[in-house]
Amino acid sequence: MASLCPAPPPSPSDSARVSELYTLLEPVAVRADSPRAKFTNWGLSFTCTPLAVFEPETEAQCEQILELARLEKKTVRVVGCGHSPSDLACTSGFMMRTERLDKVIEVNCDKRYVVCQAGITLNTLHVVLADHGLAMRNLGSISEQTIGGVVTTATHGTGITFPVLSMDVLSLLILLADGSRVHCSRAERPELFLASLCGLGSTGLILQIKLQVEPAFRLKEVQESHTFDDALRDMDAVVQSAEHVRYWWFPQADVVRSSVFNRTDEPKKPLSSWLWNSLIGYHFLQFVLFVARYFPALNIWYGKITTWLISESTVAVDDSYRIFNLDCKYPQYTTEWAIPYKNTRACLSELRDWLDGEFADPAGLRPHSPLEIRFSEKDDIWLSPGYGERMCWIGIIQYKPYGLNVPYRKLFSRFEQTLIHHGGKPHWAKTHPFGPEQLRQRYEHFDDFVKVLEQVDPHGMFRNPYVQRHIFGKKGAEYGQRVFKEIQ
Repeated sequence: MASLCPAPPPSPSDSARVSELYTLLEPVAVRADSPRAKFTNWGLSFTCTPLAVFEPETEAQCEQILELARLEKKTVRVVGCGHSPSDLACTSGFMMRTERLDKVIEVNCDKRYVVCQAGITLNTLHVVLADHGLAMRNLGSISEQTIGGVVTTATHGTGITFPVLSMDVLSLLILLADGSRVHCSRAERPELFLASLCGLGSTGLILQIKLQVEPAFRLKEVQESHTFDDALRDMDAVVQSAEHVRYWWFPQADVVRSSVFNRTDEPKKPLSSWLWNSLIGYHFLQFVLFVARYFPALNIWYGKITTWLISESTVAVDDSYRIFNLDCKYPQYTTEWAIPYKNTRACLSELRDWLDGEFADPAGLRPHSPLEIRFSEKDDIWLSPGYGERMCWIGIIQYKPYGLNVPYRKLFSRFEQTLIHHGGKPHWAKTHPFGPEQLRQRYEHFDDFVKVLEQVDPHGMFRNPYVQRHIFGKKGAEYGQRVFKEIQ
């Protein structure tokens, strides 16, 4: 068990307090024989067994857990829904699951903000906001995450004039490692605020988030299919012409599916089909992916079948969050990188040349499809990939049909090399190879971020192996990604 620092034996008074805290926390401590005592992320790609798992229901219980960790010299990893497809949430110390810290504290319709606990999921928050005629102005592809997880990883949606979602945060209430509760914002403790907005959960436990929202709105989404060449030629014009644009690139079929959506007053016209969404779009395609584990050439046909099934243009009008969000279908390995927007065409062209070569080689790599392409406005958050520059985000997926493993490491490594060549920065919630040397070259405030961590958490209570490895450059088995079982 990793210790915060060498320490003398506890005093009798400390031992008594430890016993008292364990008794107080017993109602929210997960039993060792419970499935919840073991953590596995949503993508079924990483798992770990923490020393202890707590599921606090009150902020006072959070304070008690941190006090226990200080006395026991243990680390604490704060986890929401575990949606990150990496070992970002993994720990061998204490794990604090925040899903029960899900209260909405205030909704202000006049000033258009909401104050909520960090453990509330976006799905739950959407319902509360809708009841007050409000909505978040932008979203990523899913809403299963907690708002705390969204904020601390600089999660993004799409739209060249819309920055990462953390930019909508007005203030934070944080419980620091020493047990103090502090408010921070751009006006109050701004360095802690800018560090925490993409802080990887390492600055402290975020208790409450004050979030800017706007009046509820509907979106009209138009989807069309294009050849890769046509999509690349028109990309600048399309990205600049709409509020939100995303692409799905099916390299096996040389097809790009565009999704262009804007705010509208038109009546709802949801696009749904049981035949596509359930029977074909889920079960049939998952079976094809399963067979392709044994006959990799089928991965090419998977892309061609999918593009054929969705080849027609479609129009949908619905509540904003329903258009923003997607069905991620199956457990998966995934990596995503952001490149400067100005490098988009060159990067995609190089990716296409590489993939065409793989498809032409009978022993070549066989990616699943599609690659997702999105866009964001620049921001000023210290560790946000969009700091100071508009970005294009490109993600690649290898699905795990029925939860089974598939080859992905060589594919992802080659993909990452191309993105790095074009100035790529990794999505913080996903796996990546960068250590402090590479990160320092790409983030001008990297050392400022480290300085804040050393000030607010000098003993490293909130530093799990992911943070130690990527931010502090710790090496060795105890900090390596495979200290936690990577599910195969």
